[in-house]
Amino acid sequence: MPSTLYSRRPPRITGVVIALLGLFLVGGGAWLAALGGSFYYLIAGAAVVATGILLARGSASALWLYAVVLLGTAIWAFTEVGLVGWQLEPRLLVPVVLGIYLVMPWVRRKLTPSGGGAFAVIVAVIVSVGLGVAGFMQPVGTQGEAVIRNMADGHDASVPDSDWQFYGRTPKGDRFSPLDQINATNVRDLKVAWTARTGDTMRPGEDQGGTDAGHEFNFENTPIKIGDTLYVCTGHSWVVAFDAATGAKKWSFDPKANTDADVYLACRGVAYYEAPQGTQTDCPRRIIAPVLDARVLALNADTGKPCEDFGEHGFVSLTQYLGHVPAGFHFVTSPPMVLKDRVILGGWVYDNQAEGEPSGAVRAFDPLSGKLVWAWDVGHDPQNWTPGPNDQLTRGTPNAWGVYTADPDLGMVYLPMGNATPDYFGGHRRPFDEKVSSSTVALDIETGEPKWTYQNTHHDLWDMDVPTGPSLVDLPGPDGGTIPALVQTTKRGEFFVLDRRTGKPVTEVAEKKVPTDTVPGDFASPTQPYSVGMPSLTPKDLTEQSLWGATPFDQLMCRIEFRKAAYEGQFTPPHLKDTIVYPAFDGVIDWHGASIDPYNKLIIANANYIPFIISLAPRQPAEQKGYVKPWDGTGDEPKVGGGLAPQYGTPYVGKVHPWLNPLGVPCNPPPWGTLAAIDLVTHKLVWEHPLGTTRDTGPFGTHTNAPLPTGIFNIGGNMTTKGGLVFIGATADNYIRAMDERTGRVLWQARLPAGGQANPMSYSVGGKQYVVIAAGGHSGLGTKSGDYVVAYALP
Repeated sequence: MPSTLYSRRPPRITGVVIALLGLFLVGGGAWLAALGGSFYYLIAGAAVVATGILLARGSASALWLYAVVLLGTAIWAFTEVGLVGWQLEPRLLVPVVLGIYLVMPWVRRKLTPSGGGAFAVIVAVIVSVGLGVAGFMQPVGTQGEAVIRNMADGHDASVPDSDWQFYGRTPKGDRFSPLDQINATNVRDLKVAWTARTGDTMRPGEDQGGTDAGHEFNFENTPIKIGDTLYVCTGHSWVVAFDAATGAKKWSFDPKANTDADVYLACRGVAYYEAPQGTQTDCPRRIIAPVLDARVLALNADTGKPCEDFGEHGFVSLTQYLGHVPAGFHFVTSPPMVLKDRVILGGWVYDNQAEGEPSGAVRAFDPLSGKLVWAWDVGHDPQNWTPGPNDQLTRGTPNAWGVYTADPDLGMVYLPMGNATPDYFGGHRRPFDEKVSSSTVALDIETGEPKWTYQNTHHDLWDMDVPTGPSLVDLPGPDGGTIPALVQTTKRGEFFVLDRRTGKPVTEVAEKKVPTDTVPGDFASPTQPYSVGMPSLTPKDLTEQSLWGATPFDQLMCRIEFRKAAYEGQFTPPHLKDTIVYPAFDGVIDWHGASIDPYNKLIIANANYIPFIISLAPRQPAEQKGYVKPWDGTGDEPKVGGGLAPQYGTPYVGKVHPWLNPLGVPCNPPPWGTLAAIDLVTHKLVWEHPLGTTRDTGPFGTHTNAPLPTGIFNIGGNMTTKGGLVFIGATADNYIRAMDERTGRVLWQARLPAGGQANPMSYSVGGKQYVVIAAGGHSGLGTKSGDYVVAYALP
C-alpha cells in the first residue's frame, strides 16, 4: 500500500498513552527503589516515557529507544528468573505486544526519518518471544514414575471392597478403593452413569464467603455407600439416600437446622452404625449425621426416619456442658467417627472472635441411646471424664474440627487439633492449650484416655491447625518387619510419618530456627519442626524477584507491597503492619487430606499455593475508629466477618485476607495448585504436576474461558484405586479428572455441572464399579453452585 495513504501526522495519541504508562512505571519504580527494591521499573519507565514523547513528535528514534528497552527487559527478565515460562510472562508479554504494535504500518510510517528502528524492534521482539518460548518448553514440576510394588499387606479388608463406609472408605482414612474394573487402559471410556440432585441449593445471601452480611454455602460432601444405598449430607444438614446403581432418591430428611448465625454452611459426610445382633431397637441400621445448629442426628438407614431411642426423638444437643454458647459459635461440619459403640466428634468453634469461647472438648456418645460416654477435656484432671448435669467443660480449649481417623485393632482414634482461640495472638494461652494445639492426638476409643500427642507447629500464631486426621498405612520396617504408621498432612505442606502406636517419628524430624519478632505481650517459638526425612510440598520463601503479576504494572504493585510488608520467610509472626504469611491457613493441604495406595506405598496429595496478609492493630484505636464494636465480656460477643478478627480479650484486633494484586490474581507465581506423589518407602518425590486451569477464573473475579495450565486453587481431595488411578475434582475449573498413578499424567476428564469441591469415592453394585463426586460448588472459591451428585461408570 503506498505510504501516501497514511497521514504523516505524528501518532500523538499513541505517544501520550505510552508516556502515561511509562509515568506509572516511573512513579511506582521510584517508590520501589526507595523501599530498597529493583531499579528496573524506574529506569525502564523513564525510557518508556521518552519513547512516548518521541512518538508524539513523530521521531523514528522512538523505535530505536524502544528496541533498547525491550532487549534490556529481556536480559533483565532472564537474569531475575531464568528460563521459567510463567515467570517470564509478566515481564515480557506486554512489552512484546507493545513492540509489535509500534512496528505496525499505521504507527511506523508516521515516523521520520525512516531507518532501521523498526528492524531493531522486530529483532528485540524475536529475542523476547524466543526467550519466552524457551521458558515454556522447560518441564514444570517433577517428572517421574512410581514403582509398582503390589505388596501383599495391602488394603484394610474390614470394609467390603464394594462399599465405602467411612469418609476415607475405612476408619484408617486412606481414601483408597480396592476396585480395579476401571483402570488406566479403559478409563478414557468413562461416561456419566447417573446424575442425582439433593434438592438443597444455595439460598439468597449464602454466597458471601463468610462476611457479616451473609454466609458461605458449600457442598463438600463425600458420600458413604453401604449395601445398595448411597448416603449424602448437604450444606443445610439435609441427609439424602440414593440408590447406588441408579441414583434414584430413596428418602430425604431435613432437620430444619437454624443456620441464620452460621458463617460456614457445609457437611462433609455422615457415619453409619449397625447395632449388634439381638439389640432391642426399631432402628438397628442408622445414619449418624452432624447438624449445623450444634446437634447430632440419628436416622433409620432404611427409612430416613429419626431414631426415637437416640437422645430426644433422634437428636442430641451438642451445647450441653458447654455453658454459654452464642448462636453460630459451635457447630460440626465433619462426620463423627463411629466405631466400637462410640460416636466420637468435636466441633468447629467460630475462629478469632474472643478468648474463652466454648470448649473444644471432644466427646463420645452411645450410638444407640445418645448418652454421653466420655469427654476429653484438656483443662480437666483427669482429661477423660464424664461431666455431670451441672458441670461445664473447660472454655476456650483447642478444638478438633476435621475428620477423625482410627485404628480399630489398637483401639485408638486420631484427632487433628486446632488452636485455642484466637489464632493470631497467643500471649494468654494456658499450658494445656499449648501442649495440644496444632497437634495430632491419640485417644483410647472406648475411654477417651489420651495415649500420645505429637505437635507439628509450636505456639501457632498463623492458624496452622491440623485440618484432618492422619492416613494410616503399614510400612516395611527394618529386618523385614512392619511398622504400623500414620502420615499426617499439614497446612504447611509437611508430611509427618509417625508410629501410630507411640506417636514417635518414623522418618527424621528436625527443629529449625524461625523468626521470633512478635508484638508486645506475645512470644514465638524459636524453632519449628520440619519433617526433613520426607519430601515437602512447602513452597519456597518469597523474594521480590519471585513475585508475579499478569502485567508489569500489577507485578510492580506486588513488589511494592512486598517491600512494605513484614516478611522474614515462613513463620514470620504477625506484626502491627501487613505481614505476609506463606504458606497460609488455607493450605498447602487443608481439610481434604491425602490418599494412600496401601499396595504400592504411595501418598497422593493435592496442594494449594496462595499467600495471605495478616495485620494486627491495638484494640482501643481500632474500636474508636469503628472497625470492631467494644465488648465487655458479658452476653454474646459481637459477630464480626469480612476478614476482621476482633480477638476480644487480647490487646489486638486482627485482619486477614488473601494477597491478591489489583487485578485480583495472586502475587505469587504459578502453579497455584499441584498434585504430587510421594514414595513412602524411598521417601522420594515421584512426580508433581500443576493441577487445573484458569478456565473459570480470571482478572477482577471474572469467569472467562481461558484455560491456561497454571495449576489452580483447589478445595477437595483425591482418591486412589487399585486400578492404578487417581481421581480428583477440587479445582476451580469445574472438572473431574483421572490421572495415571505411576506418572500423574491426565488420562480422562469430564466437565461437572457445578464445582466439585469434594472428595470423590468409588464402589461397586452388581459387579459394576462407579466413581461418584458431589458437585455443588463452593462459595468461598466462587465456583458454580448446585446440588448434583454425579456417578461415572464404563458403558
